[in-house]
Amino acid sequence: MPTLHDHLLDVLRCPVTGSTLVQDGDVLRSSTPGPDGPLSYRIEDGIPVLLRADATVDRP
Repeated sequence: MPTLHDHLLDVLRCPVTGSTLVQDGDVLRSSTPGPDGPLSYRIEDGIPVLLRADATVDRP
C-alpha cells in the first residue's frame, strides 16, 4: 500500500465536496460528507483516482 506524500495530500481536494482528503489504506476519504454520505476514492498503483463517477459512498 503506497502512502501519498503529505504535500500532495495538502493540495488534493474531493471533486464533489471540495474538502480535504485523508488517506485510509488504499483509499482517500473526504473530510466532509457528500450529499449521500462520506465519499471514498481508490488509489491505483500510487495514483489517486479522483473521478466523480468512481466515488463510493461509505455506508455505516
